[in-house]
Amino acid sequence: MPGVYAARSGRAPRDRSYTGSVSPWIQYTLLRLGIFGAGLGLLLAIGLDWWWAAIVATIISMTVSYIFFGALRDAVAVDLAARRQRPAVDADAEAEDAVAESTPTSGPEQP
Repeated sequence: MPGVYAARSGRAPRDRSYTGSVSPWIQYTLLRLGIFGAGLGLLLAIGLDWWWAAIVATIISMTVSYIFFGALRDAVAVDLAARRQRPAVDADAEAEDAVAESTPTSGPEQP
């Protein structure tokens, strides 16, 4: 219902169509969490204290992701850089600025 939201908010609807691919940072995050969870579960199953298991699982997930997921990590960096370079365009702010600049201001008169 993007049309209804756009009509209520006064904003132009954005194209939110699903392209079928997941953002690389979501993939990377889910892989890291999955590796951490699997390692934590395995370490807890063998009887390690929970805090030692969490520390070791963190080290394992960091190491595995560093060694095996370099291409995905680079894709995340490229995606974040592309998002950073995109200009933030706010149509409402531009419209307000245009009105504010065209309207004469009434302030205290100078003698």
